[in-house]
Amino acid sequence: MKVGIIDYGMGNLRSVLTGLRRVSVDASIISSPDEVKNYDKIILPGVGAFGDAMNNLKKYGFDDALSDFVKKGRPFLGICLGFQLLFEESEESAGIKGLSFFKGRVRKFPELPDIRIPHVGWNTVNLKKESVLFDGIENPSYFYFVHSYYVAPENEEIVLGETDYFIKFVSTVEYENIAGTQFHPEKSQVEGLKFLHNFSFKFK
Repeated sequence: MKVGIIDYGMGNLRSVLTGLRRVSVDASIISSPDEVKNYDKIILPGVGAFGDAMNNLKKYGFDDALSDFVKKGRPFLGICLGFQLLFEESEESAGIKGLSFFKGRVRKFPELPDIRIPHVGWNTVNLKKESVLFDGIENPSYFYFVHSYYVAPENEEIVLGETDYFIKFVSTVEYENIAGTQFHPEKSQVEGLKFLHNFSFKFK
């Protein structure tokens, strides 16, 4: 089982790679779209702005390669910004289309007195249904977040888990061969490593 991590200039790739290797996953960083087809599973991490990320994916040719990978039914995981890119558009970058694997858009947290934005730190993920991604993980469990935007899917069926941060937002999704998390499993200690293990060895 080979897991590839997409390097498009927008992520903390090494921490994801380190997390995967800690749970004995054969993982490596992919720097060319031609390499994507050689992997069994793909992870798209990301930190930064939605528009910059999509521009980079297109510039390096990863957008088409990832779409082809997903259309073939092969397992795919988006993390943080990589999760947001699974949707059609973001309020952060008007006029720029995302990968559009799911219908919906990315919204900015409302600015309210005494509410800290970005949302940084540990918070619970409350699962709405069962998933192999959370095998061995209690419901709810704590995971680590860093974000100012959240996804708003059109289809409720893809929602796997939600988190409360003065508003309730979707923090993880799963549909067929595609999954996504707003939290950082690679920074979420034991539970995060379990999640990465489950994606690598159980998710189909």
